[in-house]
Amino acid sequence: MNLKDFIRSIPNYPKKGILFRDITTLIKNEKAFENCINQIVERSKSYQIDKIAAIESRGFVFASAVSYLLKKPFVMLRKKNKLPGDVYSIDFELEYGTATIEVHKDSIQKNDHVLVIDDLIATGGTAEAAAKLIEISGGQVSCFIFVINLFDLNGCKNLVKEGYKVENLIEFPGH
Repeated sequence: MNLKDFIRSIPNYPKKGILFRDITTLIKNEKAFENCINQIVERSKSYQIDKIAAIESRGFVFASAVSYLLKKPFVMLRKKNKLPGDVYSIDFELEYGTATIEVHKDSIQKNDHVLVIDDLIATGGTAEAAAKLIEISGGQVSCFIFVINLFDLNGCKNLVKEGYKVENLIEFPGH
């Protein structure tokens, strides 16, 4: 099954000049979604994993299913002020401004190996922030797995340069 066939491309969304890659068309098809999750599970078997983390919010859709199948704890990396307990926070740059993501301080323990799953990687700023959060928590990133890599925006390449292992299921140009 070619997962690319289940990704809708929407021009000029959320703003002019952006070609948005919409995963809702993949997740609403039960066979495509099942295939996608199975591919992530299969790729994850090459790595030591104690916990699975996902970046808010679309990453949660994929990571929670993988967490269930692998019987590993699920850690949510959330936007600022969305977690009620004590948190670690990281501010980072986006293409259009700055943002903050957080994790509960008790979510990741020293030496935990963490698989990070997200729907899409563009420039990699959010993923790099996620890695820093995991490392501040005492853990280490086993691997990043993305459903979509916008290859010409170099996010995967940037993560690899930083020493992280990266996998993706499908690729599209970012423009």
